[in-house]
Amino acid sequence: MGDILGLIGKRLGLGLIILLVISAIIFFMVELLPGDIAQAVLGQGATEENLAALRKEMGLDKPAIVRYLEWLGGAVTFDFGNSIVTGERVSVLIGERFRNTLFLATYAAVIAVPLAIILGIIVALLRNTVFDRVANVLTLTSISSPEFFLGYILILYFSVTWGMFPAIASLSQDMTLWELLHRTFLPALTLVLVVTAHMMRMTRAAIINLLASPYIEMARLKGTPPWKVIVRHALPNAWAPIINVVALNLAYLITGVVLVEVVFVYPGIGQALVDNVSKRDFPVVQAACLIFAATFILLNLAADVGAILTNPRLRHPK
Repeated sequence: MGDILGLIGKRLGLGLIILLVISAIIFFMVELLPGDIAQAVLGQGATEENLAALRKEMGLDKPAIVRYLEWLGGAVTFDFGNSIVTGERVSVLIGERFRNTLFLATYAAVIAVPLAIILGIIVALLRNTVFDRVANVLTLTSISSPEFFLGYILILYFSVTWGMFPAIASLSQDMTLWELLHRTFLPALTLVLVVTAHMMRMTRAAIINLLASPYIEMARLKGTPPWKVIVRHALPNAWAPIINVVALNLAYLITGVVLVEVVFVYPGIGQALVDNVSKRDFPVVQAACLIFAATFILLNLAADVGAILTNPRLRHPK
């Protein structure tokens, strides 16, 4: 148990260091963007006195390193300051949008994860058959297609041609759960098509790789049915790579939804990021990027911990 906690502690410490480095990159890359933030907010007709007052109010008169440390200190307590455009607290604005993104990611994950694992097991059982070849072609097509392309194809057929689902995922507070699921089905389906293909192929590859092991051959020689060989012997030893790929795709569901949210006008954090980049609302942009980075690092840490817990060789590296 001590070894496991030590390994988890090392992964967590490394994740915090990486997040610190990324926070510095996010802050100073935004600082390097051309143009004057105060000028962009007040417009071309602003006087020098007004510009100087706004720069002082925003802390732009301080050295960059001082502003970074102040921003980092606030970020630790989830205080990202105020929006330049609306004056609203960034944590409030981002928090509501992030909840919407988490809902969409959860919706897609509930469908994609069990579907991908089940399909991966089936194609491993039926490898080198027509079903396996067709599944490989379809998954490669899905992986190779950009999210916005899949989204527009789904809108064309499910919204324009058949009229089954709305093309714009507008949300309101008084919606029932069924209405919410109905309105967000197309963006969720777009994410499902992308991540299911990747997870299914990795599940299939992990299981087929284990089928050549001696203990699998022994189980076959004893007359064990093929499905039982995979479910009871191969699958438990394939959980480590499967958990890794599932966690990485869950990270993608949260951090890679920007294009999907823009296509379906979904009020998530990705849509907020795009909107505020165009408005040059840098506090919101910095907060959104930091949340994306922290989420990705956290889910990678969960993948490492899951792999350690499911693989005895990783628990005892010596």
